[in-house]
Amino acid sequence: MIPKIEIDESSGFCFGVVTAIRKAEEELARGGTLYCLGDIVHNSREVERLKELGLVTINHEEFNRLRGVKVLLRAHGEPPETYATARRNGIEIIDATCPVVLQLQKRIKQEYADGDGGNGKQIVIYGKNGHAEVLGLVGQTAGKAIVVENLGEVQKLDFSKDIRLYSQTTKSLDGFREIVDYIRQHISPQATFEYHDTICRQVANRIPNIRRFAAAHDLIFFVSGKKSSNGKMLFDECLRVNPNSHLVDSAAEIDHALLSGTSSIGICGATSTPKWLMEEISEAIERRI
Repeated sequence: MIPKIEIDESSGFCFGVVTAIRKAEEELARGGTLYCLGDIVHNSREVERLKELGLVTINHEEFNRLRGVKVLLRAHGEPPETYATARRNGIEIIDATCPVVLQLQKRIKQEYADGDGGNGKQIVIYGKNGHAEVLGLVGQTAGKAIVVENLGEVQKLDFSKDIRLYSQTTKSLDGFREIVDYIRQHISPQATFEYHDTICRQVANRIPNIRRFAAAHDLIFFVSGKKSSNGKMLFDECLRVNPNSHLVDSAAEIDHALLSGTSSIGICGATSTPKWLMEEISEAIERRI
């Protein structure tokens, strides 16, 4: 029997990534050189496609040496010093920071300012240390915000001091709630605790859908770049409901031995996974069954 192959319609780029890629394509179509500070999206295949169109990916060290050029800031956002460098060096910024991230940056910046430069209270961000978005958020507090990735790190907070908790936009809602509960239970009666659920609903709402999708198929291929934290989180959700879920970032990574005896194959992906890549993997599977 030939297995049914289905691509999850809800998977693929979120609106922030769609906007960043559209801005890059429009700018490249005008001609001239366009630089991008960091990978425009955590998917090597999409980065390669845009490279072929002329997009030049640079790091911060290279950015600091540029003068009088155009640089695209991706959806993840940047700290204030990036904009200051651009002004000093005559760099034209094409700002593709996701509106959700931009709003979060403003809230954290205001929180820091309201607290007299963060004195007397801890601004805590639930997120991945070193992640581009998190670096941009910490930058709003002159580097004073505390980043926590898990409950073990939350336990090291000073519970005798006020705590203001925020979240990286692509983190798990369940993980955030777990941290909120822990802080509530351990905060000193003399200290105050406020939390702000700043998780993007475009991401959070994908979790129940991807669980349903993964449970509806015998075999799941989750398509994502290895650097995508959102991809890791959504893939873990697939594994929870379907242990026969496999992470791939290209058709070449498919283990064809998995295909035999399967009646239903599902293909899904992260908010950084292009639809064309999921379609490419579907076509590669069809050729082998």
